[in-house]
Amino acid sequence: MTFGARLTAAVAERGHLCAGIDPHASLLHEWGLDDTVAGLERFALTAVEGLAPHVPVVKPQSAFYERFGSKGIAVLERVVAESRAAGALVLLDVKRGDIGSTSQAYADAYLDPASPLACDAVTVSPFLGFGSLTPFVETARKHDAGLFVLALTSNKEGPEVQHAVPDEGGTVAALMLDHLRRLNEDAREAGTLGSFGAVVGATIDGVDPSGAAYDFAFNGPILAPGFGEQGGTTADIARIFGSSAGHVLPSSSRGLLRRGPSVTALRDAALATRDELAALG
Repeated sequence: MTFGARLTAAVAERGHLCAGIDPHASLLHEWGLDDTVAGLERFALTAVEGLAPHVPVVKPQSAFYERFGSKGIAVLERVVAESRAAGALVLLDVKRGDIGSTSQAYADAYLDPASPLACDAVTVSPFLGFGSLTPFVETARKHDAGLFVLALTSNKEGPEVQHAVPDEGGTVAALMLDHLRRLNEDAREAGTLGSFGAVVGATIDGVDPSGAAYDFAFNGPILAPGFGEQGGTTADIARIFGSSAGHVLPSSSRGLLRRGPSVTALRDAALATRDELAALG
């Protein structure tokens, strides 16, 4: 099955929530753990136990594991494997973006099933030019994996690039969505959800600098970070994405993880948030 088909099935079974597993040092301390590899492992695997059996997608942020070197990466490998064993799809948040053979190496590391870090999908940055993502696109297609391309992020620096106006008009962000629309055209013709998605913040206003609404109907999934603790609400998802809201995966990390270290409390938080998002359809 393609990633788009697997995601559609997972959302139908488990709702719309994407659970971030981001071992911030501050969260480790809140759980009473040391900021060490042992603390990282206890935190991450407890979060997997509490969240992965109940949500369609988990999203580990690679940087919080990488900071511990090879031992941290070994923990990340376990997070990926145990999350998938619990029935969740794994979206690795790495935001990679490079060119040529380097881009291909990143794609092989995260999307080739032969790799110990192989996931269902990854986040990527298109701001070296969308064509720089070609190795990721081809590798994703080869292995039925997915991509989530940065388009409209909620950080205050984002508009400097994303709201820029290229020669052909519109904005850079709109151009990224158009590229995704083309990549997902075959899936649209087949009546299925495409595997090439966008990252769009749950706290943006949803319009370009001219006041025109962005067109999110590109037949792909939308990862919406900023939901929950960072201020994004279910009403915001409906307002920003309109008829495409059913393709949105609101992502929450700290809002869920602060319920730990109790596995039961993590589970209950995930289920309550999932129920809240049921209105998205």
